[in-house]
Amino acid sequence: MNLQSNDFELFGLAPCFEQDSAAIDTRWKDLQREAHPDRFAAQGGAAQRVAMQWSVRINEAYRRLKDPLKRAAYLCELNGSAVNAEDNTAMPAAFLMQQMEWREALDDAHGVGELEQLRAQVRAARCATLQECARLLDAAHDYAAAVREVRSLMFIERFASDVEASMDRLDAAEHGQ
Repeated sequence: MNLQSNDFELFGLAPCFEQDSAAIDTRWKDLQREAHPDRFAAQGGAAQRVAMQWSVRINEAYRRLKDPLKRAAYLCELNGSAVNAEDNTAMPAAFLMQQMEWREALDDAHGVGELEQLRAQVRAARCATLQECARLLDAAHDYAAAVREVRSLMFIERFASDVEASMDRLDAAEHGQ
């Protein structure tokens, strides 16, 4: 293992968006077994500390590779197109309008049915955005355009969390909690 390897190299995966989740899980378990500090107990404290660093590095890579949003952002960055979400919040007008409509619908939702309908819309948008990320990253290799999709996906996922929180609050209120 090489500390300078990117996440894909570390896991022995092709550097692409579409990945087999089970293969990522299997490789993570294999790498963790290889780097587990207990395997280096006979070699002393220094070897165990290095193994611990490897274990941390493997877990960081796993979290990035396993999550489609993080994987897409990482691919963009590896190919010279940083997402810079905290500095660049400009979005297409149509996307901003959709976000406003969703926010209004969430604010106006009074029942489970309305929230479930909104959740379905958000899931469909997430799915379409992930498909576009896959196309831009794996087929077109257009990392600058993929950055826009990654930023859209960040908004969508944040809003999906808000919808889930509203569902939880409504559920708690209905059950007197």
